Amino acid sequence: MLSQNFTDCLLNKRFLKNALVGDIFSWNEVSEIHKIRNGIYQRDGQLISLLTDFGKINPCYPDYSGETADTIFYTGAGKRGDQKLDVHNRAMFNAALSKHAVPLFNKLAVGRWEFLGFWQVVEGKYIFDEMQDRMVWKFTLDIFPK
Repeated sequence: MLSQNFTDCLLNKRFLKNALVGDIFSWNEVSEIHKIRNGIYQRDGQLISLLTDFGKINPCYPDYSGETADTIFYTGAGKRGDQKLDVHNRAMFNAALSKHAVPLFNKLAVGRWEFLGFWQVVEGKYIFDEMQDRMVWKFTLDIFPK
């Protein structure tokens, strides 16, 4: 039996089923899925959706693409000090285990969000970020389907 959170995630796919990568949405539209302003939206430990700006607006979260556009290295939750394995970062690990895909939105400007498609968390590492001088969770995301 599927959990309610996973069912909600599947509903998100239906909500976005006609959306194409690169489509632009308002915050009101994005917030139909991603109910909070934080980058990692989870409910009851299950990842629902993700936000990024690739560090252009908020430098504490310097997400970046891998060698190809099919991989993103996503910075975990926590703006100051060493990041913890809190409910948000733990939801990222849970997503790596469940293998479910979630929508990812890139903030371009106030009220303008680019849909980047559905992504799966495939790995999480706790690393020292020299630029930020702190320990951060760095999660590897792969486009879905690959």
